[in-house]
Amino acid sequence: MEKLYHIQMDDSHGAKYVILPGDPGRVESIAALLEQPRFYSRNREYTAFLGSLEGEPVLVMSTGMGGPSTAIAVEELYQTGVRTFLRVGTCGGMATQVMGGDLVVATGAIRMEGTSKEYVPVEFPAVAHLEVTNALMEAARRLGYTCHGGVVQCKDSFYGQHDPDRMPAGYELNQKWDAWIKAGCLASEMESAALFIVCQVLGARAGCVLNVVWNQERAKLGLPDPHCHDTGKAIAAAVEAIRLLIRQDQGAPRSR
Repeated sequence: MEKLYHIQMDDSHGAKYVILPGDPGRVESIAALLEQPRFYSRNREYTAFLGSLEGEPVLVMSTGMGGPSTAIAVEELYQTGVRTFLRVGTCGGMATQVMGGDLVVATGAIRMEGTSKEYVPVEFPAVAHLEVTNALMEAARRLGYTCHGGVVQCKDSFYGQHDPDRMPAGYELNQKWDAWIKAGCLASEMESAALFIVCQVLGARAGCVLNVVWNQERAKLGLPDPHCHDTGKAIAAAVEAIRLLIRQDQGAPRSR
């Protein structure tokens, strides 16, 4: 096949699994946890390395920030043969029990963004694939990390979240933010809804693990609000989850 327009990749990589950070700068450090990693391609925001786990080729490719570029990445990777998509990224905590340095595994996403609405109406839920979610939770447990599983908010505007009163639509942003918190939303980020919906439409598996950077709600309440920009735990959990999924797909028993 010809190389696809945005990611500039064809199907010669042979990978059915991909780990998707947003930041191109994280790709190489994630790939370093694979076997025999090597640079594969780079175009626009899409930097890719290729390695392997359990004898299976595994890609690591950045998506850039937000739903549109994430959807393009998923669409084109799917055309090259990828069937399992695992996002690893960062988020801001919303629920007070979620602390900086914890992990959040997104089981579903509030679709407060635009990309997914051009796939299916907003009433359709954006949910992660159960097998990928279970693998992520199991990976975090094995590694001894504090991990929360639940719903996250997916948005398009970073500054709409952090400075809503400056926005003409601030009244709506504030009211909805309060509603999400009352409903038990764990955290806020920018790519999960597009990932989940596009994979649902394509018939692929998707999951998402996030490092909590901070929690503005804890700060508002005067509670301790540690900041953690190190994504190492989320990356380790993502790689271990892919390993578990490969073993599961190969029919091998999981080690205890």
